[in-house]
Amino acid sequence: MSNKFFRFKQFTVWHDRCAMKVGTDGVLLGAWCPVHRTPYTIHYLDIGTGSGLIALMLAQRCPEANIDAIDIDADAVLQAQANFEASPWKERLHVHLAPLQEWNGTYDLIVSNPPYFNDSLKNPDRQRQTARHTDSLGYGELVHHAARLLAPDGMLALILPAEAEETIIAQAAAEGLFPTRLTQVCSKPGKPAKRILAAFAKNCSGVCERTTFCIESATSPRSEEYSRLTQDFYL
Repeated sequence: MSNKFFRFKQFTVWHDRCAMKVGTDGVLLGAWCPVHRTPYTIHYLDIGTGSGLIALMLAQRCPEANIDAIDIDADAVLQAQANFEASPWKERLHVHLAPLQEWNGTYDLIVSNPPYFNDSLKNPDRQRQTARHTDSLGYGELVHHAARLLAPDGMLALILPAEAEETIIAQAAAEGLFPTRLTQVCSKPGKPAKRILAAFAKNCSGVCERTTFCIESATSPRSEEYSRLTQDFYL
């Protein structure tokens, strides 16, 4: 991976102006989150888009989706705009400089790789601090506004620290959102989970699919399951 860009099979993500570079968390969420199979136009929202990575992955996965991407960092918005314009799906990708709290619309899928360091020492780089800390968008506020923006049969998909699982489930339930799919992500076999991939819906049967996933195998930096999940993206 270059410190300026990351090349995927169908698009390139420049990230030299973004606080957070292309990383495993974003790739995981973009490849894992549920997408729709429909002949009709549907609407997706990427909250805190950064370089636009997840929005680009969704555009590749779902040809019927029009995708809005929002961020509060002006440099990130400019970077995402350039990445969208250079992609095969520029007509369906729209980036906006706007906070979630002031955003309106109705969406079939909302995704976010949100800020998640609540208590860690803050980075002196203000741009990176905003991207990594929950001061500007806490979990409760995130699920509150996601619930406000979701269509009745819409879904919210997130990647979070594993230790936030109980918190996010409780806060989502308070907003009428319930887990339909939870995947604990481990770095290696035998290691504790470090991330949780979580999908929530308003209309939920009460059944939640729970799985565990390893990024690496005992012998390779990419496990077979991680390779299968990301095979449409990585070169």
